[in-house]
Amino acid sequence: MTSDDTPRLNRRTLLKGTGVAGVALTAGCVSTTDDEGTSTPTDGGGGGGGGGDTDTETEMDDGGDEMSGPYTIGMVNSLTGSLSAFGQRNERGKELALAAVNETTINGAELEIISEDSESQAQSGVSAAQKLVNQDGVPFVIGAVGSGVSLAIYESVIQGTDVVQLSQNSTSPDLTNFPGLLRMSPTGSTQSTALSNIISEDGFDSVALAWVNNDYGQGLAETFRDQWGGEIAYDQPHDQGQSSYSSTVSGMANSGADAWVFITYQPEFTSMAQEAFSNGYEATYYGADSVAGPDVLANTPEGSLDGMKIVTPSAAIDQENYQNFASEFESEYGEAPTSWSAFAYDCVVTAALSIATADEFTGAALQETVRDVTRPDGEEVFTFAEAMEVLGEDGSAADINYEGVSGPIDFDENGDPVGFLQILTVEDHEYTQTGTIEG
Repeated sequence: MTSDDTPRLNRRTLLKGTGVAGVALTAGCVSTTDDEGTSTPTDGGGGGGGGGDTDTETEMDDGGDEMSGPYTIGMVNSLTGSLSAFGQRNERGKELALAAVNETTINGAELEIISEDSESQAQSGVSAAQKLVNQDGVPFVIGAVGSGVSLAIYESVIQGTDVVQLSQNSTSPDLTNFPGLLRMSPTGSTQSTALSNIISEDGFDSVALAWVNNDYGQGLAETFRDQWGGEIAYDQPHDQGQSSYSSTVSGMANSGADAWVFITYQPEFTSMAQEAFSNGYEATYYGADSVAGPDVLANTPEGSLDGMKIVTPSAAIDQENYQNFASEFESEYGEAPTSWSAFAYDCVVTAALSIATADEFTGAALQETVRDVTRPDGEEVFTFAEAMEVLGEDGSAADINYEGVSGPIDFDENGDPVGFLQILTVEDHEYTQTGTIEG
């Protein structure tokens, strides 16, 4: 929110600090933990990341009606590595959102996003974020997919600066402990609670729990233990990228538990499911969000996963704006979007609305607006164009409540959104939605 007599980013305002020029930042040596649990020294950036003065300006055109541009922000995404399936959907959601924003424009100027690859690893994610903040001078970073990557970026690059960080996909409960790190997808603690309830309702009182050894896996596993009232007969971590997970599946089988819970990623779960099938192990499978995907179904034997239940963050599939988004996505890419595409889409629109309502294009100014553009006190808007129409020439962030294609956002004091969950059940080797849960 801003004072009524403070100049804002409208068509008659001179903007300073476009984020295109680099910003001089202080570097320090920070130790962070990557997704494999190894300690990696990184060169953390300090300073404002677009929040300080620069040598460039974004000025009005000669006619005084429109702003020149573009406004440049950054995105750290899993373009390669074990989370690349999510990253690809993120890129597609991002591109559709960019098209929607730039068709309307931010008070006459376009939005530009520089995408960098985290390689699904914390060290590479930190390097990508350092490049965006230190070299490109962006005041706003969307990122990342993996929770461990997002936390590493925040602790090594963002914390102590004015740069806004908004994760598109990270669900680890640990992120709740870092209020300065916003996220679009709901906390995984709601998934763990839902999984516990579903398994209990299905009549099981003993489970085998396999979880990936990083912030994401540790956080969801811990919440599951807290919520589960029965026996945990097997409870072991595993690393990413192993050539075989025979010890994991044999341990789960030997535990005697009839319900197996997987908190891991698609490639790792695919290997486990293949090895369990080839060894003739039988159990009822349950999983957190990141075990679901078309590649999993394509690379596991027909019928081997039937009956598996997965709890995953859900988009607002009943809303008209989501249905329009899904139709556009299918028309452009020949397949239906996932909730992860919707989260990436909403990250871009939220960033654009933050820019449109801020006093200036700096990290400090965007910190003041990024939460308010999705507050329930404002007028509900369902598209970027609708929001800009409501804002007019001199509206404020408090005037609008962007209801995303992923549903209500309304960041709380910890940077977590409201969110919804859906239950997917594998039937005839296809995912079928069999329920929804409000987060």
